[in-house]
Amino acid sequence: MSEACKEGTACAIDFAKETQESKKSFSINKDYLIPIISLLFLLLGIGFDFFEAAFFKAPIPLIWFGIIYILVGGAVMLKAAKLLVKGDIYNEFVLMTVATIGAFLIGSYEEGVAVMLFYVVGELFQEAAVNKAKRSIEALLKVQVEEVTVLENGNAIIKHPSEVQVGQIIQTKPGEKIALDGDLISNDAVLNTATLTGESTPDTKIKGDKVLAGMVNLNKVIEIEVTSKFEDTKLSKILKLVQEAVGRKAKTQLLVSRLAKIYTPIVFWLAIGLVVIPYFFHGDAYVFQNWFQRALIFLVISCPCALVISIPLGYFGGIGAASHHGILFKGANFIDLMTKVDTVVMDKTGTLTKGVFEVQEIAAVNFGKELLLELTAVLEANSTHPIAGAIVKYANIGNTALKATNVEEISGHGMKGQIGEYEVLAGNTKLLEKFEIPYDLELNSNSETIVLIAINKKYAGYITIADTLKEDAKKAIVALHSLKNITKVVMLSGDKQVVVDKIAKQLGIDIAIGELLPEDKITEVEKLKAAGRTIAFVGDGINDAPVITIADVGMAMGGLGSDAAIDTADVVIQTDQPSKIAIAIKISNSTTQIIWQNIGLALGVKLLVLILGAFGMATLWEAVIADVGVALLAILNAVRIQRMEWKS
Repeated sequence: MSEACKEGTACAIDFAKETQESKKSFSINKDYLIPIISLLFLLLGIGFDFFEAAFFKAPIPLIWFGIIYILVGGAVMLKAAKLLVKGDIYNEFVLMTVATIGAFLIGSYEEGVAVMLFYVVGELFQEAAVNKAKRSIEALLKVQVEEVTVLENGNAIIKHPSEVQVGQIIQTKPGEKIALDGDLISNDAVLNTATLTGESTPDTKIKGDKVLAGMVNLNKVIEIEVTSKFEDTKLSKILKLVQEAVGRKAKTQLLVSRLAKIYTPIVFWLAIGLVVIPYFFHGDAYVFQNWFQRALIFLVISCPCALVISIPLGYFGGIGAASHHGILFKGANFIDLMTKVDTVVMDKTGTLTKGVFEVQEIAAVNFGKELLLELTAVLEANSTHPIAGAIVKYANIGNTALKATNVEEISGHGMKGQIGEYEVLAGNTKLLEKFEIPYDLELNSNSETIVLIAINKKYAGYITIADTLKEDAKKAIVALHSLKNITKVVMLSGDKQVVVDKIAKQLGIDIAIGELLPEDKITEVEKLKAAGRTIAFVGDGINDAPVITIADVGMAMGGLGSDAAIDTADVVIQTDQPSKIAIAIKISNSTTQIIWQNIGLALGVKLLVLILGAFGMATLWEAVIADVGVALLAILNAVRIQRMEWKS
């Protein structure tokens, strides 16, 4: 593992390259072979104690253990020498080198080799843990497609996705990944979206729907009109966000790095003091070897590697675990911030609702319901209004023989047209009033959009249209209320207050405010912050970008959300599922809990052994075991994050 990563400094990591290199080194087994051989020779060398008097002269054990020491610790000593030349004295490489050479000077050859051997083994465990964390994210990098079939003048041409322009048509065969974002041209497609959303259930798309790079085509050849360049696809942005996240350190991580730089030289000078100062108190009774050995114990146990590696590894594991759930933290610092959130504020449209109109109810008056829907849809097919589109989509009139003639779109009112023997009017109350057609319907209290329909100048019924709730919206609010640190869930919307109140009641939201402009949302969030609350704001539209920016933690719905919202957010929910908000908070809480466990474990054990060593109650072997043991426990604890499961 790179020195920069060990020291907690920013790392711009090429995940695919490093993981490939780590796999290569593992297959060669060179890094593991040397410690294994050294351990065997160490155990064999310990046997010298039994035979030395009879068979060996004094220099033999020194030579034997010296060769083993150079074999296993040569790389560490070389690194220490390079750092010393640069003026960097207080680091783990120098500490290990000084401690082990010191052990040789007092004749503790076995201990000197053991310290270095266990240290190197600990480093290998650390590297293996980090590589495991990298591989948990590496799967993301494999979803980018290297080749794409482009249709040009009737010919199928293979290109790299970066060479394809917006507006071109690409073809994707069954089993292939979609290379670029675009609109589906084929009538329908069944796609596996697990790469982007974490959901394995196949998703059926119809003509005109947006499809994203990384989705897998499951059943037949499909054609897609490209809407984004290769570097602008949602997938490319995800990969960039994940890579950048590793270099953004949390306050805890920065704090421990700073403490390690202060703590290490203090212990280094205490070790020197432990050798020198007792001489002035003990006089002739002073035994240099005893106090020098205590100082060596100080140096061994003071190595801060358990802290310096396990904490970044903990955050790395948290980011990786979140990415598997379709949640992208743009930095480790946002994991810390998320744990402090006590109020979740959400936009309505596109966050809790799907952001698309759907037919809710069809009511016919003295007229057949199916025919009423078909006639209305045939007429509305001549309009580009979203409400008209919702009716047409719901009616599915692809096979109808009916056609509308003399179609007239009356601005602000609705549509009029002739369909066979029927004169059809479809629109709002103003339309029916304009043509003096009476209707018997109370509309004032209804929160949905209603399309009134008249057939041959008689009121024939209505169709209600509404933005529907996402499937997991209710579950999302319940999950947030179940979290101890979340005390308030708020919804802000530009929609009518009556609509907002209805949805808030359905979902169990604490506070719901409607009829807000984007600047009004900012005002409401600032009021909550002024009251001492830590805010996470969740939105999806370009109008949400300003509020996302001022929130303590800005969260964006990344699947269908606007680029502006995604760019300004600190956390991106790629699945568009509000239930992932609670999962993001749970992952953050677990990550920080494990990190503080590691801090307490490492400092506690080190302090105990330092005290025991200073009073001569701990041996060099015990110091080695304590140091390596606490490092391994901290690493295993950090890796545990990746094995956890979170449910909303």
